[in-house]
Amino acid sequence: MSVAPATAADLVSHIYDLQRALRCVTMINVKGQDTGIALQGVLKFIGEGETRAAHLAERLGVSAPVLSRHVAELADAGLVLRMPDPDDGRAQLLALSPRGKEKLAELVRHRAETLQAYLSDWNEDDAVATAAMLNKLTASLKNSIRARAAGTTTEQKNAGVH
Repeated sequence: MSVAPATAADLVSHIYDLQRALRCVTMINVKGQDTGIALQGVLKFIGEGETRAAHLAERLGVSAPVLSRHVAELADAGLVLRMPDPDDGRAQLLALSPRGKEKLAELVRHRAETLQAYLSDWNEDDAVATAAMLNKLTASLKNSIRARAAGTTTEQKNAGVH
């Protein structure tokens, strides 16, 4: 059974509220850090595994020049390594340096401690259930985006587009 329009609208409103709250928390946590929010995001994605710059730009939803500036700043700080892709000499592979891995671990630890403090009135079951629901929501949105990009959504099939 699908979600009712009013429920979807309510969920959108809650997601916007969550985004605003996260932005506020993130801005507070970035003060005094040597890497800003955007750089921390790039660092996190590179930390998921060695990747091509073009693929990373696509995943982050940024242009190649924007990503290039972020990567240059992270590389200058000694946090990211750029290596030629052995499969394509024109492409670069990005990976965290040992210092970058330490920095990412520090950022993750700091964010977790901050969130833990903000959720002091929650219990473990609430946090686990919320994490599961957020994971389900994220997976559904990602799958819908991929299906739409591949041209395989139900709406497109019903419209006669294959």
